[in-house]
Amino acid sequence: MPDASTLDAATLQTVMADAHRRLATTFGEHFPEWTLPAFELPTSIPPRRQWQAVNDYWLARRQGVLALKLKELGALPADQRPVRGAALNRFKAEVEAVLSDLEAQVRAFEEAETIRREAVDVTLPGLVRRRGRAHPLTQIRERIEDIFVAMGYAVEDGPEVDTVFYNFDALNIPPDHPARDLTDTFYLDDELALRSQTSNVQIHAMQRRRPPLRIIAPGRVFRRDEPDATHNPMFFQVEGLNVAPGITMGDLKGTLQVFLTRLFDRPVMLRFRPSYFPFVEPGAETDFQCPFCGGSGCRICKHSGWIELGGSGMVHPNVLRACGIDPTEFSGFAFGFGIDRMAALLYGIDDIRLYFENDLRFLSQF
Repeated sequence: MPDASTLDAATLQTVMADAHRRLATTFGEHFPEWTLPAFELPTSIPPRRQWQAVNDYWLARRQGVLALKLKELGALPADQRPVRGAALNRFKAEVEAVLSDLEAQVRAFEEAETIRREAVDVTLPGLVRRRGRAHPLTQIRERIEDIFVAMGYAVEDGPEVDTVFYNFDALNIPPDHPARDLTDTFYLDDELALRSQTSNVQIHAMQRRRPPLRIIAPGRVFRRDEPDATHNPMFFQVEGLNVAPGITMGDLKGTLQVFLTRLFDRPVMLRFRPSYFPFVEPGAETDFQCPFCGGSGCRICKHSGWIELGGSGMVHPNVLRACGIDPTEFSGFAFGFGIDRMAALLYGIDDIRLYFENDLRFLSQF
């Protein structure tokens, strides 16, 4: 048997054609009175299918040569049938042996082809696999979480679809407040809405855990904003909550000052501007001195020397009562700011819509 690992497809086809011709010649010598059906070995198919064609020609159960000739034995005289039958069985054994030998060559050829096709040249330089990376918003969120966890805060999560109670009522937001209008909030029905802030997580946490507690709640929120360079109907926010006996605005300012100093890796000054939020009393807008110009004024801080962080203040007694916490025993502060805008500050991004366009030219920079 030729070494099939050294054969090519054309040579193997020639081997099969020769084997078929030999079988046809032998058949004619043993059975000169019978005529063989015409057969031409296909040339445009793989060796395995060529072998199958030869095998079917001789051994197919219904239309193979030997099956058809065995059927013709019934037309012979009774005394000739055993002799012819024995001769056909001997020829059949010869055909099976030849085809088995051919199949072994085809199998060896296929194995050799697989080895050649899958061979690895270890001398070639390796392929450089591009490693993925976290989205810029994810990177900033994780930095924020790391800073607050180091300060003793737990990271809490909550539902993005919540009831009116958790979205508004428990936060001391009255029914006539603009935030509850259809023009500001995405409602699913009269009782369910997409959260417009992660404050609902604070309510869930205060109901589930008793003070003292310190948590941050990063997550996705939704508001009916027209998309532009600084607004999006979906964005990411982080809120913080600290409830314990004797908490004051001084604790709030110190916490935020430590956070911003660690985030920007340089000392940062804060200031409070009085402001109204239903869920805090007193409430304040928190600004921090621009860390890029040191307060002298630059493009990033719009030449004011200050950058707005977000809302903050002391948790309103009504909010504590809604969660079953006695405001005469406990007090707390809360704050919130946008992760999207914080990432824009840190990375110098001038359009927050870029976060969600999935352009790899943009995302691969971070």
